[in-house]
Amino acid sequence: MSTLIRPPPIDASTSAIEQMLDLTQLRDIDPDLYTNTQPLWHPPGARGVFGGAIIAQCLSAAQRTVPDSFTVHSMHCYFVLAGDSEIPVIYHVEHVREGRSYATRTVQARQRGRAIFTTTLSFVRVDSGGKKRVEHAAEMPQVPPPKDNEEDLRFPQGIAGPFQSQRIDILNNDSPHPHTKKTRQWIKARGKISPSAGHQPHLCALAYMSDSYFIGTVARVHKLWRYSSKREGKPTLDEDVLKRLLNEDEEKLRQLPGMNDRVIQKLKEGKSLTEAKDKPEIGMMVSLDHTIYFHNPRDFRADEWMFTEMESPWAGDGRGLVFQRMFTRDGKLIATCVQEGVVRLKQPVESKL
Repeated sequence: MSTLIRPPPIDASTSAIEQMLDLTQLRDIDPDLYTNTQPLWHPPGARGVFGGAIIAQCLSAAQRTVPDSFTVHSMHCYFVLAGDSEIPVIYHVEHVREGRSYATRTVQARQRGRAIFTTTLSFVRVDSGGKKRVEHAAEMPQVPPPKDNEEDLRFPQGIAGPFQSQRIDILNNDSPHPHTKKTRQWIKARGKISPSAGHQPHLCALAYMSDSYFIGTVARVHKLWRYSSKREGKPTLDEDVLKRLLNEDEEKLRQLPGMNDRVIQKLKEGKSLTEAKDKPEIGMMVSLDHTIYFHNPRDFRADEWMFTEMESPWAGDGRGLVFQRMFTRDGKLIATCVQEGVVRLKQPVESKL
């Protein structure tokens, strides 16, 4: 069973992302315990549930324990174990500090009695900085605006998923130096987030979407190959099947393991995927930690287009680091995110002779 309590009927007045991130408080057991109301999404080919969902639900749980006059300004997260989509997640909120200007919470997500994720969050009282303030912010780069045509929309989690995006060409894509490249996209939650819900669901939605293609930036700037004709000794989908899926439902195809822009472009051009078998191929890629600094946390809407830009200043020793900035459509910086993850290449098979 993927939820502890049978999910209630879907409230059609709420957005898809609100429905996905809804929590049930286990008040009769402990007022600081929560669990997922709806099943969590497990990306095809991934080791566990989508990390953004755990991040966002931890934030949602913590927000319920602070006064409405306090707003999250930072959260520091660690992915400990892969989450299982077949069983419920239990979230325990610990009240670490109650200050006049700042409050601190830790949230631990658990399954089978073990921590799968942990985060520390800091909340600040609104307008606690005083009338005179030190202020500056990075400017949003000049990029093409989001398009209104439906054919330009992408649904990273399928047509019924909670958010949609539009990619922009990678900046400096032809550079031989991966650290100079920047991956860019427009992103927003599908539908309209309930006006009566306040600012909290917009923050949770931003946290959810911040994990989309995050550590994958390392693979994109290195142009790493993510498709293999065999995986763990078993053949994957036949190329003819992949081409048929491309014609029927490209978004569904993109959810399959190893499907990236280069692979899909080769399919569109009718080229064989085995042509790149001699190129570096990812053997393992998984997030280790995730940090979000929220700026202007009550002055944006996650159901309106937001611009994100990611870059990787470093990769080595089987890990990669990625920075992300998120802006409103009119150029206001609303979040800065950092993620480190395992990025290991598939190693050549050593001869036993």
